[in-house]
Amino acid sequence: MNTADSERLGSALEQMGLKQTSSLKSADIVVLNSCVVRQNAEDKVAGLLSSIKPVKLGDPSKILALMGCMVGPRTHELEKRFPYVDAFMRPQEYQPLLDIVSSRLGIDWEGCLGPLVPSKPSVSAYMPVIHGCDLMCTFCIIPYRRGRQVSKPIPELVLEAELLVSRGVREIVLLGQTVDAYGADLPGGSDLADLMYALHAVSGIDRIRFLTSHPIFMSDRILRAIRELPKVCEQLNLPVQAGSDSVLEAMGRRYSRSQYLSLIDRVRLAIPGVAISTDVIVGFCGETDEQFQSTYDLLREVEFDKVHVAAYSPRPGTIAWRRMEDSVTQLDKTERLKRIEELQERVAGSINSKLLGQETEILVDGYQKGKWRGRTRTEKLVFFAGTDSDLYGQLVRVRITDTGPWSMQGVLV
Repeated sequence: MNTADSERLGSALEQMGLKQTSSLKSADIVVLNSCVVRQNAEDKVAGLLSSIKPVKLGDPSKILALMGCMVGPRTHELEKRFPYVDAFMRPQEYQPLLDIVSSRLGIDWEGCLGPLVPSKPSVSAYMPVIHGCDLMCTFCIIPYRRGRQVSKPIPELVLEAELLVSRGVREIVLLGQTVDAYGADLPGGSDLADLMYALHAVSGIDRIRFLTSHPIFMSDRILRAIRELPKVCEQLNLPVQAGSDSVLEAMGRRYSRSQYLSLIDRVRLAIPGVAISTDVIVGFCGETDEQFQSTYDLLREVEFDKVHVAAYSPRPGTIAWRRMEDSVTQLDKTERLKRIEELQERVAGSINSKLLGQETEILVDGYQKGKWRGRTRTEKLVFFAGTDSDLYGQLVRVRITDTGPWSMQGVLV
């Protein structure tokens, strides 16, 4: 989400006549886009802002802006803490900075900006389709920072997709905090399936993905669209967070272990060959050894293609921070994290080994250390030997010659 926001702000600034530079000292505008999903991320942002302070004080004409989830609806505390920052912008709210730039340039930014689509996107581009979140998971600060759920209309997103295709994009990744809740706030009852059907009709798009989903919104209609639409990849992210009913209840997740496992069965029945990834938090407030073991056992039973695991970190302002005790020791959190990572390394290695010797379709998205790289429809990373031809952005067939838990090697067919 932050990458997509940065790209769109960059597009706005480019349309106003600016160009990007990699030099902090030569830049007229410096924007720091912040992630605060965990406390250490916010601490890193604060440290980076402090390191930029001497540059700003040495050249007061330089514009310094902070955007992203560190900026909430009230900025008084941030303004006191970082008085040298010129603009504070909540996610997707670019106006404070654009107003300053407009004043400096003597132009009206509202009169000169078109759609905020990246001017030089990668072959795979992010497209935010729903902002904010109406859920209140007790560990999460995002609803407080990104606000209530707001979906973008389908015609607007189709136009954006057409612009991206005209700029070389072959794969669209639909983004949202709860992307499968798309359309619930729109008139007419449109949903994510309707959006996927509309985008599937856009000429030039080869692949469509989406993330992140919430289990309670993953409908049979969405699953049917994934199965029926050739451009939609057979890959889902379905965060489970925990395998214990009592921990799930404390997290405010709104589903039980059995309901989640039933959904996994429905997904695999509806979409043959689907790859499923998930998110897990270990060491949540009060998590016992037995409750952690329930999570471990669920991961071992389901055998996810990928698991994003993090140790619980209290976030000031969240329900858990206000009402619950962070009682699990750091040692226990680290040990549980390690156990999940070791399990997933074995599981992913076993899943990927089944692809050995098979041919698979790769969308080439880069060149690294003498080899082309790309991803399968199920989002598995593959490297293969280079050729004299420029394969960037092409769909190619690759035979897998070596597999591992995190990536694979192959040869061009």
